[in-house]
Amino acid sequence: MYALPVTASPVVPQFRSGSSTQSSTSQSVINEQIVSHKFNTGFSYSASGHNIESADLNGYINPSTVADTTQTVNGVQFSWTSPSLEAVPRWKIKEAGQSFSLVEVLQSAGIDTITTINRTITTTSTTETTSVFGQ
Repeated sequence: MYALPVTASPVVPQFRSGSSTQSSTSQSVINEQIVSHKFNTGFSYSASGHNIESADLNGYINPSTVADTTQTVNGVQFSWTSPSLEAVPRWKIKEAGQSFSLVEVLQSAGIDTITTINRTITTTSTTETTSVFGQ
């Protein structure tokens, strides 16, 4: 008996070209709080005017200071020097009966301001991938 040879035929795809698209979206949310503390670590004293002079025998015009003070606010420790309010300069009028002016400004030490900023940052990202194929 004779056997007939078997021939294999090649596999031929049934498509000629095509494409595939894949899309992915992600979102990120960041909640952020920023806290800022502004401190005055010393004091500021100023005086101005006209027809006035120091009443101190030595012409003293600066307040003396008291001991340093320490304070903690929201876990932040700070210290400052303050003036003795009993020792601020004393003023007198130079020429009695004449006009005069006196302006004193005392800015004390300590915490000045606390600024709190709360913000939310939302970010959305989309990635799209397209694959093209053909025969």
